[in-house]
Amino acid sequence: MKVLYITGWCRSGSTVLGNVLAEAPGVVHVGELRFLWRNGVLGTGSNARCGCGLNHRECPVWSRVLEAVRPDGVSLERHAAQVVAWQDTNRTRHTWRTLRTSARDAARDGQRGGQRDGWPATLAATYRAIAEVCDAHTVVDSSKYASDAALLSAMPGIDASYVHLIRDPRAVAWSWLQPKDYTGRRSALDSTLNWAGFNLAAEAVGRAHRADALHLRYEDLVRSPRAAVGDILRLIGHPGPNPVAADGTVELGGNHTVTGNPNRFGRGRTVIREDRRWHTGLPRPQRAATTLLALPLLRRYGYETRV
Repeated sequence: MKVLYITGWCRSGSTVLGNVLAEAPGVVHVGELRFLWRNGVLGTGSNARCGCGLNHRECPVWSRVLEAVRPDGVSLERHAAQVVAWQDTNRTRHTWRTLRTSARDAARDGQRGGQRDGWPATLAATYRAIAEVCDAHTVVDSSKYASDAALLSAMPGIDASYVHLIRDPRAVAWSWLQPKDYTGRRSALDSTLNWAGFNLAAEAVGRAHRADALHLRYEDLVRSPRAAVGDILRLIGHPGPNPVAADGTVELGGNHTVTGNPNRFGRGRTVIREDRRWHTGLPRPQRAATTLLALPLLRRYGYETRV
C-alpha cells in the first residue's frame, strides 16, 4: 500500500489538498491522523467530530480502525493514553534523530528514555487498517509532523511519498489570528517560529527521500490546481483521472478526516481559490515581524521579502 504524507505547517491548505486528492479512485484522505487517539478516544483534543459529522467512536470507519489496532486485553482509553505518550517522544524536533536512525531500528520498538516506544508499529498498523476498512490503496495523511513522515520508509510493506506544502508565513500568521471552531489563536510570533521549525524539518525529510518527495507552495496550488494535483498523482504513481476540472473546480464528496480546517465539511462543486485577505488584514507590525523572522526561508521559497 501507499502512504502520501503531507508535511509543513498548519493553515497551509493541507485539508483541501487532501480532500481533492481523495476524489481520485482508491485514495482516502484521513486528515490529521496523529490526533485520532487524543481527539477521538480521550476527548482531550480540540475536535470531537470526524469529517462525516459523527463523533470518532461512532464513525463507521474510525470505530473499526480503533478496534483493529487496539491490543487484546487493553481498553481503548488505556491504549489511547499509551499512544499519546509515545507520540510525545516523537515530535517535530526529533525528526533529524529519526532520519539518522537506521531503517531497521526505526521500524522496531526501541528503548527511548527508558520507555518502550510503540508509536511506529501503531502508526503502520493504523495505515493498514485504514486501507482495509476504506478499500483504498493510498492513504493521504495531512498530520504535518515531519517526525512521523521520517518513520514511514522504515515500515515494511508501505510505499511512502511526501509533499512539503508551504505557504507565505504572513498569510499563515493572519490565519492564526482568526480563531477557528476546531482550534484557538496563535500570535504572529508563535506562528512564524513554528512555521520555520516545521518547514525546516519537512526539508530534512525531503532531502532524505528526494526521489519520492516534492515541494509545493500553496500559492501555486490554488493558482494552478489541476497541474499541482497532477504532479502529486504522478508522484504516487496513480494512473487514474485528475479530479480537478480544467476550470479549477472539483466535486467534493464525503470524507472521514480526523480533524483539520472546517472546510473539510464542505461538499459539492468547489472552486479552489487563493485566500488573499491577509494582504489587507494582517496589521503592519505583525507583518514586519513575520517578514524579518522568516526572511531566510522567504527567499529560499521565492516569496516577496518587502514589508
